[in-house]
Amino acid sequence: MARVILFNKPCGVVCQFTAHSVHKSLQDFIPLPGFYPAGRLDADSEGLVVLTDTGKLQHRITDPRYKLPKTYWVQVEGVPDQAAIKNLRQGILLKNFKTQPARLRLINEPDNLWPRSPPIRFRKNIPTSWIELIITEGKNRQVRRMTAAVLCPTLRLIRYAIGEYSITDIAPGEWRLHHIRQPRN
Repeated sequence: MARVILFNKPCGVVCQFTAHSVHKSLQDFIPLPGFYPAGRLDADSEGLVVLTDTGKLQHRITDPRYKLPKTYWVQVEGVPDQAAIKNLRQGILLKNFKTQPARLRLINEPDNLWPRSPPIRFRKNIPTSWIELIITEGKNRQVRRMTAAVLCPTLRLIRYAIGEYSITDIAPGEWRLHHIRQPRN
């Protein structure tokens, strides 16, 4: 059996167990030894970080060949128009690669959303909107780069789910331990 931790990472926490000079790290929240993050979220992002004590499972979660969907709730500046939505759905040409097509839909602010600390910046004359974005890649700051490319910069980024794992009923800074079967490959 493999062990998996589902951690709802707050804003300002880095995805490493070693101490950091500015930010809190995973060691400030998860006291169990022998776990490693399967992927990362930058310090400004919030939401699901999956940790496991098994290299095979860590590989299965992070390897693009398995195409696990990653679901993000993204608050953006402005309201994406139909051209922006179409571009995101078809794939965006970024500086060093073209993204795979994304699934996207406009959503209302998610229910039971916790306040962010620190709060996002608001501009009185510019509306914000929420999108649900599902991708199968996970390159460095990819979602932020994608929304910026369609002129709707990301203000708040929450990873809600990776494959079957989600942060449903897990408060920021909290985690849950699960035992699962080892992957075969």
